[in-house]
Amino acid sequence: MNTKNELVSGLTVSKIHHNLSPGALYEHAVRYEKDASIAGNGALVAYSGSKTGRSPKDKRVVENAASKHDIWWGAVNIPCDQRTFEINRQRALDYLNTRERLYCFDGFAGWDPKYRIKVRVICSRPYHALFMHIMLMRPTKEELAGFGEPDFVIVNAGAFPANRLTTGMGSSTSIDLSLEDRQLVILGTEYAGEMKKGVFTVANYLAPKRGLLSMHCSATADKKSGVSSLLFGLSGTGKTTLSADPKRHLIGDDEHVWTDDGIFNIEGGCYAKAINLTPESEPDIFQALRFGAVLENVVLDDDRSVDYTDVSITQNTRGAYPIEFIRNAKIPCVAGHPSDVIFLTCDAFGVLPPVASLSPAHAMYHFMSGYTAKVAGTEMGVTEPQATFSPCFGGPFLVWHPSKYAELLAEKMRRHKTRIWLVNTGWSGGGHGVGQRISLKNTRVIIDAIHSGALAGAKTERDPVFAFEIVTEVPDVPSEILRPRESWSDKAGYDATAKKLAGLFNKNFETYAAGASPEVKAAGPKG
Repeated sequence: MNTKNELVSGLTVSKIHHNLSPGALYEHAVRYEKDASIAGNGALVAYSGSKTGRSPKDKRVVENAASKHDIWWGAVNIPCDQRTFEINRQRALDYLNTRERLYCFDGFAGWDPKYRIKVRVICSRPYHALFMHIMLMRPTKEELAGFGEPDFVIVNAGAFPANRLTTGMGSSTSIDLSLEDRQLVILGTEYAGEMKKGVFTVANYLAPKRGLLSMHCSATADKKSGVSSLLFGLSGTGKTTLSADPKRHLIGDDEHVWTDDGIFNIEGGCYAKAINLTPESEPDIFQALRFGAVLENVVLDDDRSVDYTDVSITQNTRGAYPIEFIRNAKIPCVAGHPSDVIFLTCDAFGVLPPVASLSPAHAMYHFMSGYTAKVAGTEMGVTEPQATFSPCFGGPFLVWHPSKYAELLAEKMRRHKTRIWLVNTGWSGGGHGVGQRISLKNTRVIIDAIHSGALAGAKTERDPVFAFEIVTEVPDVPSEILRPRESWSDKAGYDATAKKLAGLFNKNFETYAAGASPEVKAAGPKG
């Protein structure tokens, strides 16, 4: 228990529980939260209310003279003034001060002690405290005693709405970040992922200022050499699945930083999608969801077992668990410089190859593009594949212009002679509904061949539209699927679809062209 003055100015609640153990947080959740329960597998089950995903349109960043020229303003970073931030912060504190008890968690973001960020979380829900206990590094008793002032504070009053009449508010939800006050204030959403991504956004601002590259990617490492590999990819491309590789150490599944010494994981845990989870499809994740983990917005059967197929609450069911619950995790989560960087895409158009080798210019172009595709039927009104682009494979969390991250990536790849690959986990032989999804087995073989170095000297041929080098021979992968045009029976259909996708790439890149070099702009498709 702590007094108010030790934590956040403005709090007057006398009961503030500081860094409770998971067991104690379980007890508080079951006792004080309306719907919290314990699943048969031992995980805490909690519900985030009406918001079951992030609210990116409600994120605001304070426009301050000290940082305004660093920030990529626009749809990702919507500005607000200091007065608005202070009004929302006071509203959050006023709500928290009406609670009988609050929870504080002090932890670290970043496994490398040289670069870690001290984070303090203040919240009213035990579920949120446990979630951040999982997602940050947990200090030892000695580290907690000497924690001192945090570098960054999250004030989570998500159960209370923002005032829609406040200047600049788009709804009753508001996630406000002040880089100068070093605070994130949450109103109107109880979705735990907002806290996780708030920390990542801060890391995305601080890392480039120090010449470090913060990245939205998973990472693995060779068990003998410690050399790492990075996998970038948007939701549904296989980033988490492919990082669960029993032949390699897991460094992390979502957020990393590349320094002059190697890479480190920003997080202390993983936050995986739980929809249709089975022990056969994701054995490591399935067994990690046990006591000490949080299951979010799932449905329980009468016997307290989790029905992972039930999406009546949301399709975005989630499980959060400490990374040490993964058997192949390397603790501490640090590794050497990457030998390979892999861009994953789920191409529902079926025109990209299962694997291609990228030049540095192509790597920057595809990194700034961040392409994947939604398939027909996944959303209302989606009747054919739809291209999705997210710069640096993490657009909603960028603070600087995407070119800043791309330049850092290119510089580090040149310095460490890193190989760059594009791997399509989507369709072959036709688009969605015509062709077939590239099997996970074949994708794993391709990833293994990349890591072993077997593809470093493999035969390639230039793609006439996208201009990268298609790898045409991979041991134990059927050669007929490696050349995408040859896998289509309708060659004219392939040509038309490839031209269409090329046009979508080029149109999307117009947003970033002003900040790109002539070489990078020339690396775009020729459709």
